Amino acid sequence: MKSNEFNLDDFLPYQLSVLSARMNRLLSKVYGEQYGLSIPEWRVLVHVARREKMSVRDIHKCVNLEKPAVSRAVTKLEATGLLIKSTSEDDHRLVDIELTKDGIEVLNNITPKALVYEKELLSSFSTEENTQLYALLERLHDELDKYPDAMPRKPRADGRPRGLVK
Repeated sequence: MKSNEFNLDDFLPYQLSVLSARMNRLLSKVYGEQYGLSIPEWRVLVHVARREKMSVRDIHKCVNLEKPAVSRAVTKLEATGLLIKSTSEDDHRLVDIELTKDGIEVLNNITPKALVYEKELLSSFSTEENTQLYALLERLHDELDKYPDAMPRKPRADGRPRGLVK
C-alpha cells in the first residue's frame, strides 16, 4: 500500500476520536468555565452521585479513565470540597467517596445544562435516527467485545443491562 492510499480522515477510529474530543471540549465549557472541573472530575462527580458512595476502584471500573486520572480527580474534588472520603464500613482497607452538599449542588447546576447540550446535538436526528445511532454504537461495542486485546467495556453506571437504547 502506498502511503497516499490511506486517508486518516476517513478512518472510523480517527473520526470517532475527533468527534468525541470536539463534543467533550464543547461540553467542558459547561462545567469547566464556571466550576473549574476537568473531564475526569466531571465524570467522577456523576458516577459518585449515581451510587452515593463508592471506592476509587469502583469509580475506575465505571468512568473509562486510567486509575491515576481517577485518583487525581478525586484528590482535587476533595480539596475543593465537592467530595469527602471515609473508611469503608464493608472493607476497612478501602476508602468510600461521596459527594458533599456543595458537590451535589454543583452537579445539580451542571446536569440540566449538559442535558440541554446533548439534546441540541441530537436534535439534528429524527427519533428513529437517534434510536438507530445508539443501536449502531452498541453494535460496535459488541464487535469490540470479541477482541481479547480490546479494552473491556465498563459496566453501565445505572446497572441496566447492555443493549438498552436511550
